Amino acid sequence: MSDTPLSLDDLRRAARRLHRAYDAGQPWAMQRVAQDSPRAGETVLKRADFLYLIAREQGFASWPALKLAAETKGLDRVTSQHRLRGALYWGNGPLVERLLEDTPDLASGDFGLQCALYDRAALEQALARDPGLALRWVGPRRPMLHLVFSRWIKHRPEMAGDMLAVADLLRANGADVNDGYPAQEGDDHLLSALYGAIGHADNMALGRWLLDHGADPNDNESLYHATELGHHDGLKLLLDAGANPRGTNALLRAMDFHDHAAVELLLAHGAKADDYNVAEIGGEAPWVVPALHQAARRGCDARMVAILLEAGADPARVYRGANAYAFACVHGNKAVSAAIVAHGAAQPLTAHEALLAQAVAGPLPEGARVDPDHLPEAYQDLIREILHLPGRLPQIKRLVALGLPFDRPDGMGLTPLQIAGWEGLPDVMAWLITLGPDLTHVNAYGGTLISTIIHGSENAPEASTRDHAACLRLALAARVTVQRREVAAPQREDLRAVLEDWAEAYPARVV
Repeated sequence: MSDTPLSLDDLRRAARRLHRAYDAGQPWAMQRVAQDSPRAGETVLKRADFLYLIAREQGFASWPALKLAAETKGLDRVTSQHRLRGALYWGNGPLVERLLEDTPDLASGDFGLQCALYDRAALEQALARDPGLALRWVGPRRPMLHLVFSRWIKHRPEMAGDMLAVADLLRANGADVNDGYPAQEGDDHLLSALYGAIGHADNMALGRWLLDHGADPNDNESLYHATELGHHDGLKLLLDAGANPRGTNALLRAMDFHDHAAVELLLAHGAKADDYNVAEIGGEAPWVVPALHQAARRGCDARMVAILLEAGADPARVYRGANAYAFACVHGNKAVSAAIVAHGAAQPLTAHEALLAQAVAGPLPEGARVDPDHLPEAYQDLIREILHLPGRLPQIKRLVALGLPFDRPDGMGLTPLQIAGWEGLPDVMAWLITLGPDLTHVNAYGGTLISTIIHGSENAPEASTRDHAACLRLALAARVTVQRREVAAPQREDLRAVLEDWAEAYPARVV
């Protein structure tokens, strides 16, 4: 793949190709429009709509924004700045170093990048000239958010003093410690500055600074993501600042990681093992799962079950049509099922539940089938829920043999294949591909199979021990459509190399 930057004429031609392919009904073009439709619900699109889509691929909100940046800075510099912004956000320190080595003044004139790099001197000069810079959007975020979502501190811990000084500068010029931005365009829910510092960047110094200066610990994000960090510093910081875990999904998330200490900490600060009623949390939500059902499906151990029962978890609780004992049997969690038996709350399994439970270890009776339409709602996403757990592929194969759908999207529009790719599980993914799933499926986040694998390589909790590069090769071998922006999207060099080598070998298949 050539390193020569695209010109505006190249991008206009790409928009025309996309327009023609869309009008001709070509699947890759229909998928591209469905993923990032400029006008929801419209099927007749104009030239400007396709220019918008091309601009979005390059990381800009609109074609005029891309055109202005290209004309004033040069498209090659704009592209490099876009890569630098992504590298700081995702914590790719070596890439940041290389970009700045190639172009030392790359962040010059970009206030957001200077915030993310903790460039105290440059920011002092810029704010002295124009204090209003502290409040203006710079690309996708305002300056305070560029600062808190930067992971540069992981690569340059010696810059902690400059980082906090930049935070003071921004606040002194009006920046809001409770600022936030939508995770997706049009989304009413905002990702807060506090979540950026603690949950995203694992930056306790900046998280403490935000809380000391009035950040709200109850932002419905930070507490949840503080359970994912592999330590309890952020969790303690938030709880000490008054974060209320009651009615949140933080307790359930801590159970995902089998973190007994985090569960006990949350319970000690007001979380309840079994009080998730609709009235209390203000409406139904897919994450509202009773504690023992959560323990069953996440493979929690006897110690976790004992903690939950002592905290008041109800062994007779029913969730989406499934009682806790049957749910534990179907998920193969003997710690939960044994505890429920000990409490005298076990109930007989239905014929369908007995077959699902038998599929855990097999073998199944010859010709055994279940009717997915007559299963309790709790089991509808069973394959999707267990595929990330170790050693579950044989069970998944038996469930498919029983008749459970292998390509059913969950509540977030994610299919089992996309989840396998996100988790970095090539063995599971390879087998699912043999079943003929929909390779063009776009989930509720606008993610294709390729972009979902890339996202998982940077966000999945077990990413460091999984093989996302192998998953990417499987998707490419299955002739999944690849978008140009996806080729340049990975922050991980191994994934980027896979895509760049493939795009160089098959240029006609990059759309």
